[in-house]
Amino acid sequence: MGDGEQSIYTPALFRMKRYLITGASRGIGRAIAKKLAAPDIALLLHGRDIAALAETCREVEEKSGKVTKLIHDLATIRGVNHLVAAVGHEPIDLLVNNAGITVVKPFTEVTLDEWQQTIAVNLTAPFFLMQHFAPQMPPGSSIVNILSIAANHAYPNWSVYCASKFGLDGLSSAVREELRSRKVRVLNIYPAATDTDIWKAVQGEWPRERMVSAADVANAVAYAISQTATVAVENIMLGNLSGSL
Repeated sequence: MGDGEQSIYTPALFRMKRYLITGASRGIGRAIAKKLAAPDIALLLHGRDIAALAETCREVEEKSGKVTKLIHDLATIRGVNHLVAAVGHEPIDLLVNNAGITVVKPFTEVTLDEWQQTIAVNLTAPFFLMQHFAPQMPPGSSIVNILSIAANHAYPNWSVYCASKFGLDGLSSAVREELRSRKVRVLNIYPAATDTDIWKAVQGEWPRERMVSAADVANAVAYAISQTATVAVENIMLGNLSGSL
């Protein structure tokens, strides 16, 4: 640029990409937020734990162009609708369906409330979020669903969780085919047991040192969405090199 010339760039022409991540209070969601934070990214971070979500926001705000806290309960359709309203009408460029809950007990002991809450958070909420946001997402955008190896392998005492993840796997695959023509990618991540706080509520001895880390999952997400718009890394299986637990 020669002397006296001025840049034609103006802030009004710049649009930050908008990334919505559910379940960002801690664990995998927090790790994804930290990995994707950048000056040109507006992070829309959802969670239910006010204090934990605030900590996530503090950890990413220096690197992010903008951070918005979204505190809503995805176990109810009212909570899903409130989240949608809070995100607003401007299109998003990435939806990460990460929020999830787990019930670990014999299927004969599972209550109706436990069944309904697990299906609502793990399957119904992702369905309605994809249904609402996908039509406005620009070509090259991505929907990332954090699934689990429990989406294609059954485990005793994990019946409700497996049902929700098997369902989300089928839903994601069907939605992917519907969105191909619009150049919106649907990317599924299947982590093996991941070292997060979820294991504090699960009875038994679990070798946390052999689990996948939340950062490993975040790295997989970043890799998948970093591909050129014509490339889709559709399914990523993550496990520890030492094998299954």
